[in-house]
Amino acid sequence: MKKITYEEQTKITRAIIKAAVLMLEFGAESKLIEETAQRLGNALGIDSVEMSLIPSAIVLSTLSNNQTQSVTTTRRAHHKPINMSIVCDVQKMCHNIEKENQDVDFIFKALKEIQPNYYNRWLVMFMVGLSCASFAYLTGGDISAFFITFIASTLAMFTRQELAKRKFVMIITFAFTAFVATIVAGLSQIYELSSTPNVILSASVILLAPGFPFVNSVLDAVKGYLAMGWGRWMQAVLLTVATSIGIILALALLSLKGW
Repeated sequence: MKKITYEEQTKITRAIIKAAVLMLEFGAESKLIEETAQRLGNALGIDSVEMSLIPSAIVLSTLSNNQTQSVTTTRRAHHKPINMSIVCDVQKMCHNIEKENQDVDFIFKALKEIQPNYYNRWLVMFMVGLSCASFAYLTGGDISAFFITFIASTLAMFTRQELAKRKFVMIITFAFTAFVATIVAGLSQIYELSSTPNVILSASVILLAPGFPFVNSVLDAVKGYLAMGWGRWMQAVLLTVATSIGIILALALLSLKGW
């Protein structure tokens, strides 16, 4: 096997950790991140890739030349909205490198071209409102509950998008979004617009359920990534608490007893 110089290995290490950080930021499972990094290293002639993951950073080391040469680097990961299209694009890039024997420059070029695949924001608002309204109807809500839940959850999603656009902290975003949804839903109870107001109150905030972080936290913990598991679980718990605070503040403002 061709001997890799220290400069070449440093460049390869930078490329691998850049791909790993991108996957971490957009919500990939820890096991998948590590496997992808190892595959990239093997495809580029690295003997071994070792990494340590925490929710906010990655420490990665590469070993080459019969594990006699080591390069270690650290990168911070910034929290971004979950986007599996990014994770899939990184996986496709890894597959292409293995299949076509590409060099390290291909990674930098491919990563630069990867962009989030966002849906139209108005379509997202409509579908979220429709899903929450359908949930309300399926759990016993009347037809008024269906339409009021649709309005409340659609406005809540609009609020969430606007706050995210302005780079608000996720905890504040969730709390304020829950507040808006509960205010709109609570008005239906005050003015007796529906015979099932409790269903409206509960269904209008279902869009804030942090299911993905909870699932990832369990998967990480089961597969041995305890630090990542606890970190993601705590993040999901904090988002749940923030949602509860927003609901409680809205109920207190409207002088409602609860669901």
